[in-house]
Amino acid sequence: MDYDFAIIGGGSAGYAAARTAVALGLKTVVIEGGQEMGGLCILRGCMPSKTLIESANRFMTLRRAKEFGLRADQIDFKGDEIIARKRRLIGGFADYRRGQLESGKFDLIRARASFTDSHTLHLEWSGEPPRTLTAKVFLISTGSEVSWPDIEGLRLAKPMTSDELLESAHVPKSAIVLGSGPVALEAAHYWDALGVKVTIVQRGPQLLTGMDRDVADVVAEAFRKRGTQVFTETKLLRCGQANGAKFVEFEHAGDTHRIEAEEILNSLGRRPAVSSLGLEKAGVKLRAPHVHIQPTQQTSQPHIFAAGDVSGPHEIVHIAINQGEIAARNAAKIIRNQTNLEQTDFRLKLFAVFTEPQVAVVGLTENEATGKALPFRAASYPFNDHGKSEVMGETEGFVKLLAHAETGEILGGAVVGPHASDLIHEVVVAMAFRSTATQFAAIPHYHPTLAEIWTYPAEELAESA
Repeated sequence: MDYDFAIIGGGSAGYAAARTAVALGLKTVVIEGGQEMGGLCILRGCMPSKTLIESANRFMTLRRAKEFGLRADQIDFKGDEIIARKRRLIGGFADYRRGQLESGKFDLIRARASFTDSHTLHLEWSGEPPRTLTAKVFLISTGSEVSWPDIEGLRLAKPMTSDELLESAHVPKSAIVLGSGPVALEAAHYWDALGVKVTIVQRGPQLLTGMDRDVADVVAEAFRKRGTQVFTETKLLRCGQANGAKFVEFEHAGDTHRIEAEEILNSLGRRPAVSSLGLEKAGVKLRAPHVHIQPTQQTSQPHIFAAGDVSGPHEIVHIAINQGEIAARNAAKIIRNQTNLEQTDFRLKLFAVFTEPQVAVVGLTENEATGKALPFRAASYPFNDHGKSEVMGETEGFVKLLAHAETGEILGGAVVGPHASDLIHEVVVAMAFRSTATQFAAIPHYHPTLAEIWTYPAEELAESA
């Protein structure tokens, strides 16, 4: 074999796996077939989207200046300058990742890879002759790509995807956002903050499918208060272009609606980027649309692992990194004929959406706890009754804690409100140490701070223990 461990894809999961494998003494290669190196998070996901959102948030603050006794008249934005700032930052992040991949600690091959059998890859790259590569163990970490559902006229309407949005210096006057996941809602927030007339069309009964309804409803109401139209429980009929505008037709509450706008965003989900990998030749099975994996990150072929967006179940960077590291450690054990393989644990899974207000959750939601038939108690406290939130003028939303009804251990937490993506980490730390609600309530919190809002649901749960 040419290598101990061959990794297809140099994004967050792939790099984490390579770094871990080298530390364990494995002869490792990373095969990256994208035109750019860096991975989805850096190039077209987390980092560029949050850079645009930061500009949007600053603009929203300026628009609210009068509320705080300030004046910021005749404010404006420059779309080309927003994108230029994004490109500078992302260029730096991508250069850093490229440096990590080219560090020499492991081999890096620029090529598009596909399996010819379960131990052999066919490699192709423009201007170079094809070649083959063999390895004892593999990791598939090729990320995801935009999904195009079968909706009449969708492609003909030429909607934007998140890839185009993140590169577009043009800010439309109006836009229709299809979907209500993180990509959809963060795009809607970006446009809304810059004054775009936005309409959100969601097929399911609520925004943020899978989230507790009380959390999702706060986000929907916040959008509506700012003038964004939000339609849930719809059936998309068709899309198209007419009279110089784009349109979407859909059924809602028994009526057929037709909304026109300058732009449409296709944010109806992403799918694993596996179509060109020749997985059938390697005997790797899918559990559509993902690569089917065990908790050990092994696929249907025990020596072939998968991590990140290709395998799910949660398409989140820190989880992808953890999966890649576990896959590398298990790969080393397989090569050394060891059997005590690690399993991925999602007890502390995190999720955040950078809308206004922000959303963040850790651990179990109420829906998940109920589905698992766990005895639990929940307590919440609103930001509109919290001193620091009122001082900040950020009073939408609430925090919520879930605790086991018998042991008192904290099972999960949720925030929908100001700085939710930062506030959630207090609960993450508590859960990491398996804190009970009573122990959490006893931790001192400085006044006045946003963080002290956690003491109220914790105290309620402690008192009822």
